[in-house]
Amino acid sequence: MKYYIIAGEASGDLHGSNLMKGIYKEDPQAEIRFWGGDLMQDAGGTLVKHYRDLSFMGFLEVVLNLKTILNNIKICKDDILEFKPDGIIFIDYPGFNMRIAKWAKKLGMGTYYYISPQIWAWKENRIAAIKRDVDKMYVILPFEKDFYENKHNFPVEFVGHPLIDAINNRPKTDAAQFKKEHNLDDKPIIALLPGSRKQEIEKMLSEMLSVTGYFPDYQFVIAGAPSQEFSFYEQFLTVNQVHFISNKTYDLLSVSTAALVTSGTATLETALFKVPEVVLYKGSWISYQIAKRVVTLKYISLVNLIMDSEVVTELIQEDCNAKKIKLELEKILNPDHQKILLANYDSLENKLGGAGASDKTARLIVTNMLSNH
Repeated sequence: MKYYIIAGEASGDLHGSNLMKGIYKEDPQAEIRFWGGDLMQDAGGTLVKHYRDLSFMGFLEVVLNLKTILNNIKICKDDILEFKPDGIIFIDYPGFNMRIAKWAKKLGMGTYYYISPQIWAWKENRIAAIKRDVDKMYVILPFEKDFYENKHNFPVEFVGHPLIDAINNRPKTDAAQFKKEHNLDDKPIIALLPGSRKQEIEKMLSEMLSVTGYFPDYQFVIAGAPSQEFSFYEQFLTVNQVHFISNKTYDLLSVSTAALVTSGTATLETALFKVPEVVLYKGSWISYQIAKRVVTLKYISLVNLIMDSEVVTELIQEDCNAKKIKLELEKILNPDHQKILLANYDSLENKLGGAGASDKTARLIVTNMLSNH
């Protein structure tokens, strides 16, 4: 069969590549065209457009690049019509994907959505479009099933979280070799994960670095985002005991004792690596006031949202300051506190459905497409 997959960012490329491997297992003759990145390209199939040409963040950037975005939508539609797939698989990236789904559904094409848009956090009114335009939704967070089925009467498949596979199936990091390669000493490592966008990194790193002087027995390592140049980070490397390693976040987490993490998917990745963490978030006053009114969630970290309790401490806005960060970091370095935290991390992994999300999703999509063929 012929599959058309659309992923628009780095995380979609990772999960898309694992999904493609699963599809090839289920359907060795599969023909796949996709929008994605290098990992999906390594898995096989034909790359139409790379996600680095699609990423526009924030209202202003979207407005300034509207012509490019509309042109990409046209290219995508034309390519789908020429390819004539048996089904289209959308991976997250809702601004773009929901437009294509609406168009494809009208033409009678099969529409399969893997990794739901986060409409449970905001834009809940998108549920009407999802019910209308999506044949099957495959969700990766346990509370999403309840949200769709019990709140909105829309049946979905909970397939488990693909990050578990991405982390479990990676080559093991040799700690001694890793430290030697990056000029690190034998002190325990505290990882700093400040995010991936410039404004976010500038704001969060200055808060994270404000506590390094209180922990002379540890070394702090900044996890550099692949999207940013080393020159951007240089301004932060004047602080003592601070090292910088780019594009090796998983390796870094696998050898870390603790971590300070900006809210986002990284909070879940850190927990799955079984690293004690404090979650930080600080936005501009205006952005925070808007978010507070738009987002109706009890917690900001995926760890706490999934567990529905405060497993990891969240320091948000005014609470995100040197005094409180120091206090919470001391707490997670305490062995007694770590035992409780690590037990909660094990429960979290069980709640996420264990391994095999990508293969399970591939099996369900292939079966659904065959039954509609």
